[in-house]
Amino acid sequence: MAEQIRVVMEYNQDGFLLYAENFCGAFTRGKSKEEAMSKFEMEIKQYLKWRTDSKASLEEKYEPFLVQEKVSDLNICDADSDIIFETEKVPLTREEYENLKQLVIKSAKDFNELYNSIPNKNYSVLSARKTFYGSVPRTAAEMYVHTNNVTSYYVGEIGALIENKEDILQNRIHALKEVERLPGYLDNKVIEGSYNEMWSLRKVLRRFLWHDRIHAKAMYRMAIKAFDKEIIKNPFYFEEK
Repeated sequence: MAEQIRVVMEYNQDGFLLYAENFCGAFTRGKSKEEAMSKFEMEIKQYLKWRTDSKASLEEKYEPFLVQEKVSDLNICDADSDIIFETEKVPLTREEYENLKQLVIKSAKDFNELYNSIPNKNYSVLSARKTFYGSVPRTAAEMYVHTNNVTSYYVGEIGALIENKEDILQNRIHALKEVERLPGYLDNKVIEGSYNEMWSLRKVLRRFLWHDRIHAKAMYRMAIKAFDKEIIKNPFYFEEK
C-alpha cells in the first residue's frame, strides 16, 4: 500500500506551491496542480534519502492527498509564501522539537558542504532576472547570503531577536539557542508577525528546511552546469534537471 503524503496547497493563477505536511520541508511546485502533484514521489524519495543518508524507503510508493489549501495573492511562481499549516498551530513535545532541531541543523551543515565544494562562488551561468522583490540570486555567494539572511527574520517573527552570523550553520545554532530562551517556546504560540502573516515555532522550523531546500537545489543545478559535476557535493541528493 502506498504511503500517504499529506499535502498543503498554496496557489493562484500564476502557479501552485505544494508542501508535504508529514515530511517537514519537502515541497513541489508547478504551473498546475497536476504538475506539482506529479513531482511529489521523486521529491519525497530524495528528501528521505537526505534525511536518513540511506536508501531506506526508496522503493516505496507515495500517494499525495490534499489536507489544506489557500488561495494566495503573493508571487507563488517565485516561491513567495505566507501560509501556516493547521498542524503548525499545536504545541511541540520535547522529542518533536529536538528531532526538528537536528534536521534544521543538518540542513544548514549540508548547505555549507554544497557551497564549499563550488570552486568560484562569484561565477554563474544563470541569466539575470528580477522579481517584485529585486534581483534573483545568481551566484553561489549570492544564494548563500540570501538563504542565511532570512534567519534573523524568521526567528524574529516569534520574538527571538538576533544579529546574523556569516556562517549559516553557526547562525542557525545561534538562532535556535535564542528561540530556546523564549518562555514557553514549546507551547508553539501562534503570533501575528510582519504584514499580518501568522507564525509559530513549528512554522519557523519548517520554513528553514523549505527555504534551504529551494536555494540548495538552485545552487546545485547552477554549479553542475558551470563546473565539473564530479567536484560538486550533493548532500541533499538532488537529481539533475
